[in-house]
Amino acid sequence: MTTTDARKKDRWGSQLGVILAVSGSAVGLGNFLRFPGQVVGNGGGAFMIPYVVSLLVVAIPLATAEWALGRSGGRHGYHSPAGVYYSASNRSAFWGAMGSFATVAPFIIGMYYVFIEAWCLVYAAQYLGGALAPLGIGFSVAPSSPPGLFFDDAQGYENFFGSLVGIGKNGALFSLKTSTALFATLACAGINFLLVYRGVSRGIERFCKAAAPLILLCSIAVIIRVITLGNPTGLPGRSFLDGLGFMWNPTREVATASGEVVRVGVCETLANPDVWLAATSQIFFSVSICLGAVCTYASYVKPRGDVALSSLAATATNEFCEVGFGGLMSIPPAIMFLGARASGSFASSFALGFVVLPNVFGLMPFGQFWGFLFFFLLLLAAVTSSVSMIQPMVALLQESRGWTRERSASVAATVNLVGTLVICWYTLKLGALDVFDFWVANFLPLVTAIIQTVVVCFVWGEPALRSEIARGSRIKPPLFLVTVVKYVSFPYMILVVLFWSCRNMGTRIHEIANSPVAQISLVFMSIVGIATLALATGAAKRWRRIADADATER
Repeated sequence: MTTTDARKKDRWGSQLGVILAVSGSAVGLGNFLRFPGQVVGNGGGAFMIPYVVSLLVVAIPLATAEWALGRSGGRHGYHSPAGVYYSASNRSAFWGAMGSFATVAPFIIGMYYVFIEAWCLVYAAQYLGGALAPLGIGFSVAPSSPPGLFFDDAQGYENFFGSLVGIGKNGALFSLKTSTALFATLACAGINFLLVYRGVSRGIERFCKAAAPLILLCSIAVIIRVITLGNPTGLPGRSFLDGLGFMWNPTREVATASGEVVRVGVCETLANPDVWLAATSQIFFSVSICLGAVCTYASYVKPRGDVALSSLAATATNEFCEVGFGGLMSIPPAIMFLGARASGSFASSFALGFVVLPNVFGLMPFGQFWGFLFFFLLLLAAVTSSVSMIQPMVALLQESRGWTRERSASVAATVNLVGTLVICWYTLKLGALDVFDFWVANFLPLVTAIIQTVVVCFVWGEPALRSEIARGSRIKPPLFLVTVVKYVSFPYMILVVLFWSCRNMGTRIHEIANSPVAQISLVFMSIVGIATLALATGAAKRWRRIADADATER
């Protein structure tokens, strides 16, 4: 019995299915919430310079390489990042173990992603209750709140969000009076588990095919409404073009803590390593490259499937949704209704999506309906992304332990839920969530990308990569693509990590030393990482035993 025969086959039903699934993995809260917050918090138009550089020299070439790497592993019967690395390295247990980084990163991101997904569910339901109120069938899912989401001042929206997520104290969500977000989290976790449990073609692919058109329609509807608002307040500096200028102008005025208005230039912004780390990490987070999902999804592509075209289509879809939809539907309307001087509230992605924009919907005609449509869009996009984050761990459990998909999905979902509940407990100022978000969504993706690039360029090798990209390709990738990965993308990522570490690692370590919540969060993530490493190491030994048994039979 060969290695491939020993594993139950699970393939995408069509090339469109895999493109939609990978696009769905990429198109999520990173596009509609995280990207606008990163743009505004890191220099506006100046941030877009390292963002575009990262897209061209990192995202596009690395995405193509990862698709090829994943499909190659799938042809040999491996579907987890550990198995794909093991196959590409000619059965090296070390490189198979290194695949644990690309497995644990999305898995931990999924732990807090489900929590934020639950916020979208509560907001969508609350707005729907307000939209239906004129028909006499309004309802409220939040304690002591009337149907809908409307307050007389900005503080009301901030208080609603703080109460919902338990920002005032740890353990606040574990009370029946304030457990709405906790129940919504459990519901979202259940939906994710069901989709992963059903498998690649029957669960993930079917949902993504149904969700993709709805996401597109909702996005177009919201964008059209934003563009047609004109200047809703009649005040100077509040038009749609002013909102675009706020997003794209590389130099702009900002208010200091003392209230003084100063101009920040593009050179000053670009000299900050934090901006480059944020831009590069945002590309990794939003395109989902080097985070296990693309590698795993590509491993289920048919042997002659076109990975070059699929990679380009998925990346282009993500960037269209992120820059074209995510930026336009969030930042311009906030400027149009609240003005540029309120931009201090935009620095956090969560504040922008769950505090600032509800203010906007409260001032907008038929705001309850548009609020429902926006957060329903976020919910759909979030689910398509979160299911992809669990799949690499499910594949690793199947391959390392020889378990069925159903058992592997159940174990992965249980561990994932434990991590989510840890985050739900330590909600004081969203302390645990912030720690999880920085280390696994900002820093770890770059480390994972460096490891994967070493595997692709120096272990698997350029000839194998070129051959795999060309297999079944309907488009001819540029000849220099592999060269860019090796001599541009790789040094670029190393420089970003080194410059950031030299400037900020000491500060981060000091923060951890003085924060019990950060210490608990990092200990938990470390335990999950060590367990994943042990699984990957055990998987390599199991694969070697199977290969040796096959050789003996022959």
